[in-house]
Amino acid sequence: MLAIAFLVALAGCAPTRHVEAVRVLQDLAAGTGDSRLKRTTPEPLRQTVAYTVAGRAHHADLYLPSAREGCVTRSLAPLEAGAAHCPRAALVAVPGAVPQGKDDPRMVAFATTLARAGFAVVVPELAGYRQLRIRPSDAREIVEAFAWVSRQPELAPDGRAGMFAFSYSVGPAVLAALEDDIREQVRFIVGMGGYHDLPRAMRFFTTGWFEHAGAWHHITPDDTGRMVLAYSSLDYLADAAADRAVFDRMVAQRMDDPRADLEPLAAKLNPDAHAVYALALNTDPARFDALFARLPRGMREDIARLDLARHDLAPLQARLILVHGRKDNLIPYTESLALADAVPAGQARVFFIRSVLGHVDMSVSGPFSWRFWREDLPDLWRLWRVIDLVLAEREDATAPY
Repeated sequence: MLAIAFLVALAGCAPTRHVEAVRVLQDLAAGTGDSRLKRTTPEPLRQTVAYTVAGRAHHADLYLPSAREGCVTRSLAPLEAGAAHCPRAALVAVPGAVPQGKDDPRMVAFATTLARAGFAVVVPELAGYRQLRIRPSDAREIVEAFAWVSRQPELAPDGRAGMFAFSYSVGPAVLAALEDDIREQVRFIVGMGGYHDLPRAMRFFTTGWFEHAGAWHHITPDDTGRMVLAYSSLDYLADAAADRAVFDRMVAQRMDDPRADLEPLAAKLNPDAHAVYALALNTDPARFDALFARLPRGMREDIARLDLARHDLAPLQARLILVHGRKDNLIPYTESLALADAVPAGQARVFFIRSVLGHVDMSVSGPFSWRFWREDLPDLWRLWRVIDLVLAEREDATAPY
């Protein structure tokens, strides 16, 4: 990829980590395709692990740079060495709410790339995410995944460990890092497309409107947010099975025809489910607060528990690396800015990506287009800086913030 080659030229005689960050970025962009990183590193090992923390059983996927047996500890050895390498740090990667959960091909490709870069990557199974449900209890599951991996010296040498969270999982990840049992151990959190004020983010994915610097802006929202809202409500509905069947039919109709009239189906919903439907389909930001107040009480209480704006983030010890697409149509980029402002000064870095990143998916145009030179190349430079910071967390007691 010419874009990556150009970044290599910019890196020049930079330290090994900077060049490595270029190759990691290339591999992330390549997905399952060929890359120099794939050609010069061992095939990572993916295995299912079961663990118990505080009497609670969990399972996850563990990605390792190579087989544990006979691995070689390395610090700054070049990737071309080709030997089986031991993990240099651990990373708990938390996917967003997607039906395939930890098995989503994008998550598998991402975790494999980070394993090639020397991380022991743990992707916990969060059952609710597969059902498009996000719950406060997710934070405790993240805590216990982190506690398990960070206390294994062969996976997290010298306790070097952090988190990488996508989309709405950024909230539970930050809440997990505030918990007493791991707060001092979480060195860093990378949050991509996350939120700070959950109701404000919900207002955006239902209406498309968000406020910044005293002005209102509009982006046509992705329907995924409305789907997550609907399916997350099922835990709070008296006749969830009946209402789910209606929600399923609504989703199917809208997939066939984005303009399909859903009112005949909406008439079959129970009152609490209809309140959820009314909020999900509302496009007027002025009506949001009143419609939000009609949601089932338990649902509103759990939203409050997940709302980072309601929590004191001053005790957070983890460094934050926040990445957000300017054109994100699920959570507005202003949420990452607000999250950075809510933590102690100097503890967060924010990287806004104009074109290459939408919500969490990358797309790079051809090198012979004007967009590439005007927008994509600066974006790739910013993403390279993000990856370079992440790779720095494998070695340093403090990263260069």
